Amino acid sequence: MNIAVLSTNKNLYSTKRLVEAVQFRGHHCEVIDHSKCYVGIQQGKPTIHYRGQDLAHIDAIIPRIGSSLTFYGSAIVRQFEVMNVVSANPSQAITRSRDKLRCMQILSGAGLGLPITGFARSVSDVDDLINMVGGAPLVIKLLEGTQGIGVVLAETKKAASSVIEAFYGLGNNILIQEYIKEAKGTDIRAFVVDGKVVGAMKRTAREGEFRSNLHRGGTAEIVKLTRQEKHTAVSAAKAMGLTVAGVDMLPSARGPLILEVNSSPGLEGIETATGKDIANEIVKYLEGQYAITQAAKAVSTKRKVKKESKL
Repeated sequence: MNIAVLSTNKNLYSTKRLVEAVQFRGHHCEVIDHSKCYVGIQQGKPTIHYRGQDLAHIDAIIPRIGSSLTFYGSAIVRQFEVMNVVSANPSQAITRSRDKLRCMQILSGAGLGLPITGFARSVSDVDDLINMVGGAPLVIKLLEGTQGIGVVLAETKKAASSVIEAFYGLGNNILIQEYIKEAKGTDIRAFVVDGKVVGAMKRTAREGEFRSNLHRGGTAEIVKLTRQEKHTAVSAAKAMGLTVAGVDMLPSARGPLILEVNSSPGLEGIETATGKDIANEIVKYLEGQYAITQAAKAVSTKRKVKKESKL
């Protein structure tokens, strides 16, 4: 197989590990900067070019789409899909997961556990919005934030009102969420591939910090998930339509509560904490999907030839 890792930085840990896994399993691998791809759209002949080269030879892709390139990156993944190239994650699911509000609405509709979440646009609704999520302390999140950036813990109602009004004044879209005190600065990331949890870690925030993101100085260790946590992680990935996902959950008195479902979860933290070869699991999934598409293509060709022979 010819497999392309869509990444803007070939030196990132996740990108390098995926390349290693692809090559270890006997396939050809290319790192393609999706921000520099361009497409041709015409009847019956969709194309993608990269630095003057036609990418018609690519059999499968592993999208590593950054949040700042969600629109363009998803469009490139969608073009590969039109060309019948196998993708580790569908373009629609990538777009869906990047919209925090849409993600929460989908998960809520699927009956999955979530922190109570509020969303509004008018300053006049602030007091009721705060009451809606159980009052202070509460968490305020920028919809466009990643890696813990744009996430604020407001200890009091007065502080919450001030921060919310400031965000609104700057034209930012935000979510308001209840603060889960019993989590004590920890969360769980479950890595899901093809409907199975292939690795899980518990992340703990550094002292004086409530955000457990590793980019914010948090630490990680392997954790054994409960049956409920596994079910929640797998169900969340399925609800979002993702076949490769990092599902972040908070432990709470009412069970695991989903914080986020990430379509391009980093590999360094989870592989280091668990000692598991997560990259290999992703490539194995692609192999299986490619085999299915090739078998379907062979059957279709056989039927076509049989039909033509009768004419």
